[in-house]
Amino acid sequence: MERYALAKERVSEIKEEKAVPEPYLDFFQKTAAFLTKNVEVMDGVVLPGAKEKPRKLTGAADLSMDEWKKLNQDLYEDILPENYGTSYGNPVYACEKLGEYGKEFSFLYAELRGAVTYAYEKRLWDMTVLLELFLEVYVAFAQEELPAEEEFRGILNSYANDYCQDMVEYRTRECVDPELDFAARIIMESDLTDLRYLYLFGEYITENELGTAAFLNGLSQEEIDSCARTYTEGYRMGFVNGRKDLSKKKTVNIRYNLGFERIVKAAILQFEEMGLKPVIYRYPTHVVSKRGAYRIGYTGAVANPQFDYDHRQDAALYLDQDFVQKRLRALQTSYEKYKELAYVHAGPACIEVFGETPFSPVSVKEAWQFSEVQQNLEIEMQNEAGQITNRYIKGDERSFTIIAYPVPEIGGDYEDIFRQIVKINTLDYQLYQKIQQTLIDTLDTTEWVSVKGKGKNETDLKIHLHTLTDPAKQSNFENCVADVNIPVGEVFTSPVLSGTNGLLHVSKVYLEGLQFLDLKIWFKDGRIASYSCRNFETEEENKKYIEDNILFHHPTLPMGEFAIGTNTTAYVAAGKYHIADKLPILIAEKMGPHFAVGDTCYSWSEDTAVYNPDGKELIARDNEISILRKTDISKAYFGCHTDITIPYDELGSIRVVGKNGEETSIIENGRFVLAGTEELNKPFDSKIN
Repeated sequence: MERYALAKERVSEIKEEKAVPEPYLDFFQKTAAFLTKNVEVMDGVVLPGAKEKPRKLTGAADLSMDEWKKLNQDLYEDILPENYGTSYGNPVYACEKLGEYGKEFSFLYAELRGAVTYAYEKRLWDMTVLLELFLEVYVAFAQEELPAEEEFRGILNSYANDYCQDMVEYRTRECVDPELDFAARIIMESDLTDLRYLYLFGEYITENELGTAAFLNGLSQEEIDSCARTYTEGYRMGFVNGRKDLSKKKTVNIRYNLGFERIVKAAILQFEEMGLKPVIYRYPTHVVSKRGAYRIGYTGAVANPQFDYDHRQDAALYLDQDFVQKRLRALQTSYEKYKELAYVHAGPACIEVFGETPFSPVSVKEAWQFSEVQQNLEIEMQNEAGQITNRYIKGDERSFTIIAYPVPEIGGDYEDIFRQIVKINTLDYQLYQKIQQTLIDTLDTTEWVSVKGKGKNETDLKIHLHTLTDPAKQSNFENCVADVNIPVGEVFTSPVLSGTNGLLHVSKVYLEGLQFLDLKIWFKDGRIASYSCRNFETEEENKKYIEDNILFHHPTLPMGEFAIGTNTTAYVAAGKYHIADKLPILIAEKMGPHFAVGDTCYSWSEDTAVYNPDGKELIARDNEISILRKTDISKAYFGCHTDITIPYDELGSIRVVGKNGEETSIIENGRFVLAGTEELNKPFDSKIN
């Protein structure tokens, strides 16, 4: 507390000082003002207007809606797209303005933005070390002689290394401890009809969050409970179908986007009936806990996805072998400290959103980027971190579920689309289960499947399936209805890599919110051999885009999954509302064949027997890489699994190929032709109601 008091007082003085020369003075004055604003929130005092007296901030009712919006805007305005051109969070501007120190200042600015989180959550230690970091850099630039670039970088490097243990330990605890209930208390104790509650999280709030919450407030409690039940029951069934004991678990991690609090509140009550308390943590804000631009945890709106993208590899400033070992030791000791909480953690239950304006990033040379050595270190660190996590939250004892809903940005038909998605999420699973079993019965008669595109789609793949030694008791494909992956609608397998060859081509696809144009991936013996897309002008930029966001710096990845989606209802709805390009992969993967690169669907739980509803065991839980876990686990997993779907309208055929080369068609020209699957074509010929 004493350190915090001293630091905040000193920072508040800097915005009026001129001890630092230009052009650096502007950075320090603006950033000091930003930090001071967060200190006010931290201390529970806000200044809504220049002429008003400070007011205590204890709850949503302390400010008017307009005042909350202004405070929220003040904290995020610097990185909004319209202001980003002159923001120090923009590495291009920082380098242009601050020269040789530009990348370091942009790194510092991005890290200091975590102050918003720490202010709202009253995280004293985190706020204190941020203020002290800022002051240390300020003192270095206030000297008669400017610091060398290496000295500046050394200050930032020391910050990451010195506080690594503390940051990793808190993040680990966040992931398993229900006593860290900042978000849960807002959800359970707020008046959700008063939308000012949304601003209590400290996240950026837009019309998506406000509009979603307002729409849900218009639904009956019965409708809300039904939406929540689809989600929580899917979670429970994941344990039942996976033959895992849910009764041993005490916590569930809820991940969602703000605006869905009514559904989340209902879900919390339903999970409590299962004996589970909620663990609801925000996406990581400290650089040592981030992984690229991905937000794992609850989140508000992304104020500027380009900002997140520009800083996705900020760890390049300090990442070396010593840091890797330090972070892994920190993770190990942290899990050991919280092992009892980790043991009873059941896994994530996720509500995804879709409908935002698609984002196509711009790659800039001024941003921090991993060297080839650092890419390998990052892979090593993530692989080992996955093994540590799995030792404490065992893969064969946990499960998950994912469901998705639209946000108002999707367009004027938002309410109709939302209700249509509710229907899609609750389709008759028994009907699909029967039809999908018909597909599986045919797929299980062969060892090869051929997939070809049509028109401009150049896909031409031959997928090798496992050999069934006892077809009466074994199957290659899982009959996936609506449990862990909602909505219903796919059969999937882990292919044999040897002999799986050819080209996967999609004209346009969105993966984790990023657009890929004319994406092509060539496979040789089930591994990625080469790749290309048309997002950028040069082949080098396009390859790097794929390496960063699909391969995640691995030199290659295997085809971890081949699946056939059967949810033609979702496909037709997407066409009716013109939202196919905005659907999340969770729904899109059910709208045609899809292929995942990375780990199999059974990673970390391959030795747990899985059975279809007909009683047959799924034997295709391993491939030639995942089986290496028995001899060298560091070579068995990649920590990623990215689904890529070919839509029905780009699909020429899916055929099973017999030993003598004879073919049996499952899909021709985007329509199901296998006897017993005709029901799946009905949505193509009728209107969605």
